[in-house]
Amino acid sequence: MWLLYAFGSALFAGMTSVLAKIGVKNTDSNLATALRTVIVLLFSWMMVFVVGSQYTIDTISTYSLIFLILSGAATGASWLCYFKALQLGTVNKVTPVDKSSTILTIFLAFIILGEVPTVWMWCGIILLAAGTYLMIQRKESDTTGTENRSWLFYAVLSAIFAALTSILGKIGIQGIESNLGTAIRTIVVLVIAWGIVLFQKKHVLIKNIDKKSWIFIALSGLATGLSWLCYYRALQEGKTSVVVPIDKLSIVVTIAFSYLFLKEKLSRKAFAGLLFVISGTIMLLF
Repeated sequence: MWLLYAFGSALFAGMTSVLAKIGVKNTDSNLATALRTVIVLLFSWMMVFVVGSQYTIDTISTYSLIFLILSGAATGASWLCYFKALQLGTVNKVTPVDKSSTILTIFLAFIILGEVPTVWMWCGIILLAAGTYLMIQRKESDTTGTENRSWLFYAVLSAIFAALTSILGKIGIQGIESNLGTAIRTIVVLVIAWGIVLFQKKHVLIKNIDKKSWIFIALSGLATGLSWLCYYRALQEGKTSVVVPIDKLSIVVTIAFSYLFLKEKLSRKAFAGLLFVISGTIMLLF
């Protein structure tokens, strides 16, 4: 059953990137992240009350709570970096870098969680790294050398924090109903996101957000909430080194949606990189 949750997570995560890209187009990325988090928080706590897990809050150990808070903090940092990168770069380039967090997550799972790597996994990691490199290269037609690469800095930071999120979340979610664990983490993300917005005094920009941006920010928040609920249910029941690669197949959904709705096309080199990423992810499942 956890495999279905993992694939559900990938589907909704893939939708999130494109919906968020449209939502942050005319909105400050930090403000958009904070607004999205409100949607995720409301949705995640609604699910807590639907399944009745609010009655188990007092059974959460201090150890689990600490790791849930750390996981939420890592998620908040990853989000802020990711949506800043999306604002500066294209979905087709930012997403592969962010999804490369799979490689770091697997290494951390080997080291911290004691999950044993296989030969197939090592082959998958190599293909993932090669595919990511190909996907972030300039198009063959770009000969000016003036491409703005500032998005890459934020995308790399996003990947690092995303990897930490998975490991910390895996540790913190043990022995806790997955919806409740997700809801607790989201509180931490909300505090961080709105703390930064208030510190930067960007909350005053809310009145400037147009109707279209509001709709897509809300939709991306809903998609994120669904992705999280599926992801942490899968993470609770399955191995991190298998759940994470499946979740990262969301890149296929993202690329398809970015082509349909944002008209972003892949170069031949980037398409080859995408095939490498997909092949590497499939190998990790073995």
